[in-house]
Amino acid sequence: MTEEEHKELHEAGVPHKHEHTSTKAVLNRLSRAIGHLEHVRQMVEDGEDCSAVLIQLAAVRSALTSTSRVILKDHIDHCIVDAVEEGNLQAIEDLEKAIDQFMK
Repeated sequence: MTEEEHKELHEAGVPHKHEHTSTKAVLNRLSRAIGHLEHVRQMVEDGEDCSAVLIQLAAVRSALTSTSRVILKDHIDHCIVDAVEEGNLQAIEDLEKAIDQFMK
């Protein structure tokens, strides 16, 4: 999709797929976090020490937070910059709502 086509979809309010520079990195990070979380599940099933489980859960949470930062940066660098250029204040409001939900 060309940049012009992308802008037309935005202006028309048509839902569409976004292509981001970090998609592959985000998918890799999520796959690692899923694998790590599955390991934590196995630790619980095996009755491993609660302290060890909590430490591993903290590592999973940290991995997800790190992944969220990558997504947020990519969103700001691309979607929000485009929205500001187009005068689309709704995109900024949507981002604010998403950040509020993320921070809960």
